[in-house]
Amino acid sequence: MINEILDECKEKMNGAIHALENDLQGIRGNRASTALVDRLRVEYYGVESELRQLANISTPDAVTVMIRPYDKGSLKSIEKVIQEANLGLNPNSDGEVIRLNMPALTRERRQELVKFLHKRLEEARITIRNIRRSANDDIKEYEKEKMVGEDEAKGGQDKVQKMTDEYVAKAEELGKAKEKDILEG
Repeated sequence: MINEILDECKEKMNGAIHALENDLQGIRGNRASTALVDRLRVEYYGVESELRQLANISTPDAVTVMIRPYDKGSLKSIEKVIQEANLGLNPNSDGEVIRLNMPALTRERRQELVKFLHKRLEEARITIRNIRRSANDDIKEYEKEKMVGEDEAKGGQDKVQKMTDEYVAKAEELGKAKEKDILEG
């Protein structure tokens, strides 16, 4: 029974780390990255789709993201979404492809990005701690209903805490790497 709780806890914490990784990819670092735009939602013939489903997105060099829509009719919609996303990038279109040239990050912009990164990291830590609390509540409930003994419950809670520490450390590691990417350059 405790193992089921631990497995569920691990699965949810993995999900929190995966969500954090996806979020961090969308934060601009020093290099151009397709992750900045590939998940933007574009309305196309009345249906909202992720940009990566509507176009080939590539980085031909370190400072350019190139978007080649599969249908040229979606070009204007894609440009509009990029401008509304407030990425600090101006789409340049030649009627066939959209180029996003990454301007050098100013010190102020780097600080804003780091501040946003820290906010996102704290949200991930809170999510992981909430998963811990939920798992511990389940273990206490099993103990209260005499489904597990006191020692087994204590051992389960210790394992949940160890898992929490591991996942918070993973989040911190991801954050440090992204912060380094933002600040270098």
